[in-house]
Amino acid sequence: MNAGNTPKTRSPLRVFLTGASSGIGAALARHYARQGAIIGVVARRAQALQELAAGIRALGGEAAIYVLDVSDSAALAAAAADFLQGVGVPDIVIANAGVSAGTLTEHAEDEAVFRRVIETNLFGMVATFAPFIGPMRADGGISERRLVGIASVAGIRGLPGAEAYSASKAAVISYLESLRLEMAPSGLRVVTIAPGYIETPMTAVNPYKMPFIIPADEAARRFAVAIQRGSSYVVIPWQMGVVAKLLRLLPNWLYDRLFVRAPRKPRLP
Repeated sequence: MNAGNTPKTRSPLRVFLTGASSGIGAALARHYARQGAIIGVVARRAQALQELAAGIRALGGEAAIYVLDVSDSAALAAAAADFLQGVGVPDIVIANAGVSAGTLTEHAEDEAVFRRVIETNLFGMVATFAPFIGPMRADGGISERRLVGIASVAGIRGLPGAEAYSASKAAVISYLESLRLEMAPSGLRVVTIAPGYIETPMTAVNPYKMPFIIPADEAARRFAVAIQRGSSYVVIPWQMGVVAKLLRLLPNWLYDRLFVRAPRKPRLP
């Protein structure tokens, strides 16, 4: 066989993932580990990341661990620099880290919770993407690379008792749309995923019925399909996408009547 016919060996997929220690993040890490990916996993809990890394290796992947809070942009930038130097330019960057808590504006003590939710869910996403955009645009194979932001159907219309969370996810959806337009000329894809109810520690505390809820591993599989396709915006599961479209169409008077007494997520003690 001559050199011109020698098949090329595809390098392992490189993924940088925040909020990786549990829930959707851990499920996504497991999914990509089965593909032999090298995954930079980011979260605040060191022991959980160590356990996740062991699971990634057992599934055939490799893990680089970064223990940090995504609200610390300097720490994120340092982690990104380490990943770029040690692993290379990522194929996929997934800004998944997020927090949720019931909040009410009338309670002065909830202001700190508001700030925490916004800093993590919105600014943490910005800080996750920022160090990678330049290298991803400069590197070859740009059309195959993805910036992925995890939003929520809670960002489509404001939910009672979830003022901070709904506001943060609405901001995330608009931010990702703006970013998508900015990246389009270079060919770098921006994928917005708005989950409905997924079985995670975040939803486990909800004291109400959650329609169309799916396991985290199944959600991760569906997320990965959307990421591979480079979908600009997708709601998962699809049934919540139908609900989301209907909610957008409701006039305020009807939306208010239907949701004013909707169950609330518990406030932090």
